[in-house]
Amino acid sequence: MSIRPPSSRVLRLISRNERNIQCLRRVPQCLAQRRSLATKPAPSPAPGERLDPITLHRLEYQRREYYKRRSYYAGTGFVLGMIAIWITATSIELPPKPIQADSGRRADDPLVVLGKEKKIVIQKLGEEPEEVVDSLPTGTSTVPTFPRVLEYYDDAGEGPASNDDRMVEYQCLGLGLRTVSFLGIEVYVVGMYIATDDIAALQEALIRKIDPIASTLVAGEKEKLKAKLYDPEEGSEIWNDVLKSTGIRTLIRIVPTKNTDFGHLKDAWVRHLTARAQSNKEEFGDESFGVSIQEFKQLFNRGSVPKGKELVLSRDTKGKVAVWYDDGKNGATRLGQVHDERVSRGLWLNYLAGKTVASEPARKSIIEGVMEFVERPVGTVATQVVSHNV
Repeated sequence: MSIRPPSSRVLRLISRNERNIQCLRRVPQCLAQRRSLATKPAPSPAPGERLDPITLHRLEYQRREYYKRRSYYAGTGFVLGMIAIWITATSIELPPKPIQADSGRRADDPLVVLGKEKKIVIQKLGEEPEEVVDSLPTGTSTVPTFPRVLEYYDDAGEGPASNDDRMVEYQCLGLGLRTVSFLGIEVYVVGMYIATDDIAALQEALIRKIDPIASTLVAGEKEKLKAKLYDPEEGSEIWNDVLKSTGIRTLIRIVPTKNTDFGHLKDAWVRHLTARAQSNKEEFGDESFGVSIQEFKQLFNRGSVPKGKELVLSRDTKGKVAVWYDDGKNGATRLGQVHDERVSRGLWLNYLAGKTVASEPARKSIIEGVMEFVERPVGTVATQVVSHNV
């Protein structure tokens, strides 16, 4: 008896049953895996990845502090860099240009005389008389003193500058440092001098501002005058009238405390004159004043002004301003002049009055010097100065 092989249909049914059996055998294993996955806890983050709100706040604070420090360092570096550039620029000595005096003399002519310090005789008990220069402290070690009294050649007189008859005695009204920027960088020492013979006219003019018939001021009146001189508007009016009406001869003596040049000095003065012309067009706004400013600028088209050298601006009885410079090598030289008295008056007011002045210590010193004048009877100050120097 032969056995017939199963048909293809039977074979398919057997194969399907075997697969179903295998699937049923895997069910418990799958269920166990699902059960273990459901009960297994979620993986915890690494310690460095735990960012709670406090940690986030701390990190944000640290980030802000970092950028704040960077801005501070950058700002400090910028300021120090600018200071270094300024110091380097102002320390370079430019080669001096040849000075051409308008007087027709050679720059090295020994007869060209600017002025000389006035010496006085001091005699101590039991000692020989000693001739010394009476000086005033300036407040800086670079230019430690200014002469209290000096002799200066009369620019309005006749005859050669070397003639002793042309020399006029001047007394210091006050002095002070000019500084620039918030760092208080010293630029120069400035002193204002008045001819000894003209002190009485200054006394009388200032006393009349308080009491028209008085010959001296008492304590309360002195304080009243001082307040007026410090007031921006009243002080400008008083000094403007004194300079215009009295014809007093005055000097502005400037000695730089660091190397500079004529251009820097000129620019500051021209800016002040231009601002005055714009604020008072009625008196300073005409075309002739602009021409006078250009003439004044031409006097300073020169080279460097080393520290310790002397520059003097003189104002004569008619208000003419003359500029003198002593480089310490060739003798003092007259650089030129401007006849428009408004130029010298504007320059003088830059140191005497207004809301801001070129040197507040100088203005304060000048006002204190004026107070010493007005507390004495008119005419007695010049007598005391002359007798002191005999």
